[in-house]
Amino acid sequence: MSDHVLVINAGSSSLKYSLVDAASGEAAAIGLIERIGESEGHQLHRGPNGETSTALSISSHEDALKAAINAFETQGPSLDDLDIVAVGHRVVHGGSWFADPVLVDDDLIAKVTELVPLAPLHNPANLEGMRVARRLFPDLPQVAVFDTAFHQTLEPEAYTYAVPHEWLKEHGIRRYGFHGTSHAFVSGEAARLLGRDPADVNLIVLHLGNGCSATAVRGGRSVDTSMGMTPLEGLVMGTRSGDLDPAIHGHLSRELGLPLDKIDRLLNYESGLKGLSGENDFRELSKRRAAGDDRAQLAFDVYRHRIKKYVGAYYAVLGTVDAIVFTAGVGQNAAELRAASLEGLERLGIQIDDERNTASSDKARVVSTDDSAVTVLVVPTNEEWQIAREALSVIRP
Repeated sequence: MSDHVLVINAGSSSLKYSLVDAASGEAAAIGLIERIGESEGHQLHRGPNGETSTALSISSHEDALKAAINAFETQGPSLDDLDIVAVGHRVVHGGSWFADPVLVDDDLIAKVTELVPLAPLHNPANLEGMRVARRLFPDLPQVAVFDTAFHQTLEPEAYTYAVPHEWLKEHGIRRYGFHGTSHAFVSGEAARLLGRDPADVNLIVLHLGNGCSATAVRGGRSVDTSMGMTPLEGLVMGTRSGDLDPAIHGHLSRELGLPLDKIDRLLNYESGLKGLSGENDFRELSKRRAAGDDRAQLAFDVYRHRIKKYVGAYYAVLGTVDAIVFTAGVGQNAAELRAASLEGLERLGIQIDDERNTASSDKARVVSTDDSAVTVLVVPTNEEWQIAREALSVIRP
């Protein structure tokens, strides 16, 4: 009998769920419930009997999880027929407290609640998901897996900002990093693809989706990462600006009279590719570039230039690099971007093979030349499987 983990990712108005075999990574079913709290919600459930899409009104996360349970009962697979050993929860921010997955109890709930000021958009929803699941699955162990945990191996020189020391001690202002679950999974898969022990491999991992982050991984441990105290710092993203002169906040406040919360919203939701071109979907951006759209071309150029800068910076941090790894929706599918981001880095031992790079595949693969000193890989991420494995590691240490 396989060990299945019910993986839950609770957002502010959505609930993603997946029933994952912790050993194989195979998902027996996946689902998404959107627009929680609105009059017209939507549920998608994909299981052994195919995919169903249902319009429904969901008033709370508890109702959403009940709808998910009902979908398992009516559309399969039946939860009673599978050996579900735990519920795994994605939690965005673990601060400096959590470097490993943790069993959910009242103390854990209290600590994650204390961290809400560091992730006010995410942690409250994650907390609600844990509370609801504990009520509906009282006999199952619940495990919290933190996006920030993989980056808790950063040394002080990598996570400390050059600001008054009291800001760190009293307000927790430091680099935490995000997408850690993805970076952890992809790093392990990359080492496996190279036929190497993770402890012997240095990697630069580029998670490129609507959110984007780069991580320098030395011997299976994160030593630097592009996202900071929040997910706003670093690479250009779909709607986030990435790296920015911090004086811009004050300038906009003085010149335009914008309040800080308005500026924060503009940088998180109206910047990045969307701010540059009006389009945050990379596929649509590519179509507009092909049609000769100048704004789309500039957005592409800024995006790939920032990636190249981080590749160079993390090459210097690591000293030697065994592989550069592209993952997530854009990283896995945008062959032209991969080539453009690494163009001109042949002196660093990086050589893309055009035929391999442009070949269509959804599998992990090498896209560099045979004589490239640094291997370039495309590795699909699987955060749900990573959460399932980490949850199992807690209940069966």
